This record gives sequence, C-alpha cells and structure tokens, in this order.
Amino acid sequence: MTLMMTFSVAPGAAAEPQAGASAGAPPDGPAAAWLVADMVTGQILGGKDPYGSYAPASTIKALLAMVVLDHLNPNAAIRATAASTDVECSCVGLLPGQVYTARQLLDGLLMVSGNDAANLLADMLGGYQSAVAKMNSKAFALGARSTRAGSPSGLDGPGWESVSTPHDLALLYRAALNYPLFTQIIHQTSALFPDGTGVKELNSRDPLLLSYPGYIGGKTGYTNLAQETYVGMAQRNGRRLVVVQMYGRDDLWDQGRALFDWGFRQYG
Repeated sequence: MTLMMTFSVAPGAAAEPQAGASAGAPPDGPAAAWLVADMVTGQILGGKDPYGSYAPASTIKALLAMVVLDHLNPNAAIRATAASTDVECSCVGLLPGQVYTARQLLDGLLMVSGNDAANLLADMLGGYQSAVAKMNSKAFALGARSTRAGSPSGLDGPGWESVSTPHDLALLYRAALNYPLFTQIIHQTSALFPDGTGVKELNSRDPLLLSYPGYIGGKTGYTNLAQETYVGMAQRNGRRLVVVQMYGRDDLWDQGRALFDWGFRQYG
C-alpha cells in the first residue's frame, strides 16, 4: 500500500517573504514560487505561493522514475527505435537499434534529463499513454493531488501540459528517496552509458552536487511554459531539507543555496 504524505506550514513560518524583512526572513529570488520544507517532519519552513500551479518541466521525471522502479527490473532491457529517439531535446543520445537497460535509461533520465530516455522508458511501461496514466495514478496515491503529468518527460504541448505545485514536488521527491536506486542515481556525479561502439561518460548537470555541503541530489528543468524549475535535497546534523523552485526567470542556483542555508539556520 502506498503511504499518502503531506507537508504543512510550520507555526511561525513565513508564508511569503516581505520587502525589507529582517535577515532572518527567507531569501527571495528569481523563482516566482518556491518552498523550503523539512522532509522528516513534513513542515514547510517558508515559501512563496507553495500551493500555486505551475508547469514542472523535467522535475516531473522523478515521478516517472518511481513508476519505472515500481514496475520494472532495473536489468530489464529494450531496443531503441527511431520513434523513441524522435523527441525535442535535451537528450542522452539514444541510438536506434541499441539495447539499453532500465537502469541505464534512468541514469540518462535523471542525470542529463534525457527526454529520449523518458520516451523509451515509457515504451517499457506499455507505451506513452500507459506511462502517463501510471504516473498520474502514482501522484494521486502519494497525495500529490494538484499534479498532472501530460508527458513522460515533462515536455509541454497543447492539450498535454503537465502541472504541479511546489508542495506536490516536495512530496514527490520525499517519496522518491524511499527508492535506493533513485537516491544513488541523483547523488552520482558520473555514469557510463552505451554509445553504439562502446561507452561514454554521463556527467550530472546539477552544480550543487559538488559544491553544496550535505547535498543529496535533485533535478533541474526548463520549458518555455515552465521556465526554470529546480528541486534539490540536502541534509546536515540529522536534518533533511527539500527546496523547490518553480517559474524562475533566471539562474536558480544562488537562490537555491540561499534557501538551503536559511532552512538549516532555523535549527540553530
């Protein structure tokens, strides 16, 4: 049975940053909506429009990864076709005719945001529509009732836009950490991937992975509809925080670091 989880606002937490607020206020930045939450207690420490609906872009790939791990053995394999590689990139670079395991495709999905990897994983789940249906069923079961996946990858289009909230993304990523392979993949800096004649090296695109103390991992995203999106998780001194940023008009890394620092300071 899937355990439904929620996050709630902590007593005294700032719901919105105030102009000219004290140094103790949560730092605002380029993201139109954001959230800092304690992943252990479920408390939202601070946020701006944490329940507002926005396109999640590739941050929704964590939902696909959970569905894959629910239904597939990581060693299960599939041969790529031209149809599965015909997708708007970012791409990991799948080659028609090459055989890939679910584990390799998850590396490409989560480390370099491969939309082609998302398509091929969807094929392994019974096809595009089947994968999207499974993703939406999983989100509902986890309590992410304001989330709707429109595609396996987070790409948007007329009639199949994805939508979520900072609260729901925090909830989904907290659930995803219950999958050891998911946690391993988002925390690894590199992985080997088939390139047709041998292997190539994939490198994580998350700059906080090597630069932020206690960082667990996360996921970035971008589409024209979503703008910049980001979910990251870090832990210190027994505290584990998640930061979610949606609809960012500029680079989100500085704000992300500042929100982590602010969140950990709440514990003295």
